[in-house]
Amino acid sequence: MRSLARNRALVLVIAAGVVAVVLSAWLGRNDRTYGAALDPRNPDGDGAQALARVLDDQGVDVEIVRSAAALEQATTDAATTIVVTSSGNLGRSTTRRLLRHQGEAHLVVVAPNPVLVRELGLRTFPQTSSPHGEVAAGCPAYDGLALRAENVEAFRTPGCFRSPGGVLLAEPRAGLTLLGADGALTNDQILEGDNAAIALRLLGERGRLVWYVPDLADLAGTDSVSASSLLPDWLLPALWGLAVAGVALVVWRARRLGPLAREPLPVEVKAVETTRNLGRLYRHAGDRAHAAEALRAAARGRLAERLHLPRNISPQRLADDVSARTGRPVAEIEQLIGATAFPPGDDRELAAIAHHLTELDREVSHR
Repeated sequence: MRSLARNRALVLVIAAGVVAVVLSAWLGRNDRTYGAALDPRNPDGDGAQALARVLDDQGVDVEIVRSAAALEQATTDAATTIVVTSSGNLGRSTTRRLLRHQGEAHLVVVAPNPVLVRELGLRTFPQTSSPHGEVAAGCPAYDGLALRAENVEAFRTPGCFRSPGGVLLAEPRAGLTLLGADGALTNDQILEGDNAAIALRLLGERGRLVWYVPDLADLAGTDSVSASSLLPDWLLPALWGLAVAGVALVVWRARRLGPLAREPLPVEVKAVETTRNLGRLYRHAGDRAHAAEALRAAARGRLAERLHLPRNISPQRLADDVSARTGRPVAEIEQLIGATAFPPGDDRELAAIAHHLTELDREVSHR
């Protein structure tokens, strides 16, 4: 009996423990915390739990959705504001689903990247900047308030809180607001400057707030990011313009250069090489008349040089001077050096002419 009583007590203790765990889990099902930056359930410094609780305390109906399907089930009308944090998790497909479900609700996108800005149908490009101190509103909607943030994204569109790179709170079209100062909503910075008042005016203007935290699991296969999608819209036309300008410059300079000019090259060829090569050509061609004339012309040049006569002296006068120098008859010399010479009939006669010219040159040089 005692053993049975102990077993029943043990079973009751175990059952009570299970019930306590289940009851605790059920009661705390909404107390789960999330670690993403600007998450409304994140109590850390980069979370936005403080802002979400203040909005709830101010009477704003805050509904947190964490998937595209949950967003499409949420009620959105003219009295609703949709705020999107963790906007980097949005892709082409989830952005299209968001815009289709927006309806008359006001859409606030926090820290959108360049790809998301383009998917929203805007032609601006976020520019990173670091404002020094507080940034005044400069618009009636936030008149008298100043925003304080460190690293921000500025947009060149109409809006408020203008910094050197653009506005930090952009309103490019009706029903859409882009907030580049995401740090102003965090638990660490919400109390700096007028950040809390700006956040409450931005997100608490309407009675209902749908806080959308996109989930990467909702992305489709077509949501991949290409390198061209990260470039600004003006870059491709600028590259085409540079290419056209380069081609025009090439055409313009090519016309100014004009046609190619031929210039003689300073090549020096020895006379003996020219004579030998010409002799080979004449031999291959069988042109004994030109070969004999080349021998006679070379001989006339050497004889004129030895007699200190001009190289362009006529063969007749040269024959007279050679005859006076050697004592040979003028007619014999004229026939030999070419004044009244006849072309050789065969190679033997050509060789004989070369031999006689060599003897004549040797005879003139020794006298």
